[in-house]
This record gives sequence, C-alpha cells and structure tokens, in this order.
Amino acid sequence: MSDFMLPDIGEGIVECEVVEWRVAEGDRIEEDQPIVEVMTDKALVEITAPETGVITKLYVAQGKIAKVHAPLYAYQAENDTQEAGATEQANEPQSPAADADSGSAKAVEPAAVATGTNASTSSGKIPASPAVRRLVREHQLELAAIAGSGKDGRVLKEDVLAHLNQPSTAPSQAPSKATQGAQLPRVEPLRGVRAVMAKRMVEAASSIPHFHYGEEIDVTDLLALRERLKPRVEALGERLTLMPFFMKAMALAVTEAPIINAQLNAEANELHYYEQCNIGMAVDSKAGLLVPNVKGVERLTLLDIAREVGRLTIAAREGRVDQADLKGGTISISNIGALGGTYAAPIINAPEAAIVAIGKTQWLPRFDEQGDVQRRAIMTITWAGDHRFIDGGTIARFCNAWKGYLEAPETMLLYLG
Repeated sequence: MSDFMLPDIGEGIVECEVVEWRVAEGDRIEEDQPIVEVMTDKALVEITAPETGVITKLYVAQGKIAKVHAPLYAYQAENDTQEAGATEQANEPQSPAADADSGSAKAVEPAAVATGTNASTSSGKIPASPAVRRLVREHQLELAAIAGSGKDGRVLKEDVLAHLNQPSTAPSQAPSKATQGAQLPRVEPLRGVRAVMAKRMVEAASSIPHFHYGEEIDVTDLLALRERLKPRVEALGERLTLMPFFMKAMALAVTEAPIINAQLNAEANELHYYEQCNIGMAVDSKAGLLVPNVKGVERLTLLDIAREVGRLTIAAREGRVDQADLKGGTISISNIGALGGTYAAPIINAPEAAIVAIGKTQWLPRFDEQGDVQRRAIMTITWAGDHRFIDGGTIARFCNAWKGYLEAPETMLLYLG
C-alpha cells in the first residue's frame, strides 16, 4: 500500500481545501484518472492518479484542509493487488461449507435490492460517492432508505433525486413559531479564492484612497463594427465580444497617460512605469472572483485578444486559471453590465492604479449636432483611481482618449501593427 502525498501545486501554497472526492474507498482507479478536486487560494486544481490500483483510504474528508507534502489518500497499486490476491487464493482452504455459504450470500444480494433497501458492502457501508452522501445529508435523508441502482447497490445521484420526488406519506406539519425562531444559519467556512478576495479587498479599500469618475460612452458605431466583424471571427472558431475592443482602446489610451499603467511600490516612495499593458478582466467564477489578465495587449491584434479573452473566460469560470495568468496585471476591467448593472463603484485590484466598471449598454434618445433626437447605444462606465498619485484631471484625460477610440473605432486602425 502506498500513500499519495499532496504535491506542491503553486508558489507559496502550503494547504488547500478538499472540494470533492471523485472516488471512494475500495474503488479501482486508472492512471491519470481524476481523483480529487482541491481549492487553493488561487484556483480549483484537479489531482489525478499516478498509476492504476485500488483506493484503500481517504485521509482528508471533503471540506477539510489538506497540507502540502502530507498524505492525501492511500492506494494499492495494481501489481501489488494482483500479488496479494494470488497469495490469499493460494493460502485459503476450500470447503463445501464455504461454497454453500458463498452461494447463499449471492442469493440474498438481489433480494435486498428488490425490496427497495440498499445492499451494503462487506464492511457494512452502503456504497455511495462523497457528493451523493453530501446531497443525502443536505436533505436530511437516510442513505439506507434509498434504493441504489448502481453496481452492488451503489446509490447514485439520480436515485436520491428520484427518492425526493416520491410523494410523502407522512402528514405535513407546519413548524411552530418557536421552532422557526430557533433555526440556525448554515455555516460555511471562508476558504480558497473567496478568502483571498476578502483579505485583498479589505487591504485595497483601507490602504488606497479611492476616487471615482463616471462617464457615458456612445458605442453605436462600435456595435455596428462588431456585427460586421463577427462572421469572420466565428468562421475562425472564435467569439467576438466587446471586451477585445475595450482592451485594445485602453492600451492605446495608456500611451497618452502612462501613469495609469504605473504602480506605487510598497513603501509608497517610488512609481514603477510598465511599458507592457497587461489588462485584467474580472470573472465571476464558481470559485469566487478571479481576475486573469491578457498580456501585452498593445502588440496584439483584436483577433489575438479575442482568443485570449475566450481562453481565460472559460478557464476562470471553471476555476482552473494558471498562476501565470493571474499575475502581472497593470490595469483591470469589471464588466458588471454583462449581469445587467448600469453603475458600480469598483475597488482597485492592488497594486494596480486604476480599474473601470462597465455598465450595460442601453438604447437611449440623444440629440445630434443639428438638435434632432436619435436612438443611440449608451454605455455607462465608472473609473476608480489611486488618489495617491492619480488626480481627477489625469484620469479624465485618459478616459477621454479611451472614449474617443471606442466612439470612433476606425481610428484604432491607425495604430494596429
């Protein structure tokens, strides 16, 4: 039997939370089969099996903390299992009585399933995955009361859902006021990405003096350009959103206000200017808020940026962003409008100097130069800047440059390499 040690899965990470076991004790595993998902302070990581064998023990329960370089689970390699089986078979005496007992046991197993109760393993434990057991606990059910349709009476998720859908025979009783008043909230530890987000947001909000600057941008022409380009981009197997335009225009505007792409050092006595514009985008993932960034936007084409945006969005929503994609950001975009909001006051993603929150686009009436009312696509944006070294005039001029590229997107062609 071998112990699998939790490997070093990231720079400076010493522990992680076990999110979900994909196997149970006694399960046979194949090489490279997903065994467990763990959550670090950066992302969700899937750990696979090093070789074929059988799981003999799970050392860390689901929802608990595992330490790096400590045993995570034990398994018996396939060669060891075969040798052990051959040894037991050679040493085991054969008798007619044993055969009779074995036959009667085989006859009992299907009967247990037919009566709607679970056949347990030789250890008396009903076979079910950790996810199924959690579902059973959440609905305050007894695992033994659910008929398992899997192999050897294993209880599957579908069995639990089918059991829940059965009509209840017990009379429903409304909880008394006393019972309702005694109900306690469900407690969930703050771990992983959410714990890091809580810490960093408090640090940023308390250590950086924020100021906000709002503006409206007419994106009517930008939407029209995107519609013309979409078929060509989709023919290449990519998806074209407005994000690549936002990023490219931002990288161009940074050349007119380099301080927006600068960062203040920890001692707050030096400004570090970055020539490369690494633009982060906030993604609402199942693991929490992640901000991966597209590197070197100033030298990328719109198609290159669209590919990177697509790759990072998928990875972030699955909670599987590489560490390199989360590091080195110089400015960030929060597209709250994708969820329907029109205004937000974002918190700076330290040590960056600024972040913009983009609201949803609305078709609103606006006057043209001749005084006639037209239907225009208006997008509300809100900047947050680090007031220690960025003033209102600087961010206003920068925003005007960015706005100019977005309202007349053809002007970006002058600067595309």
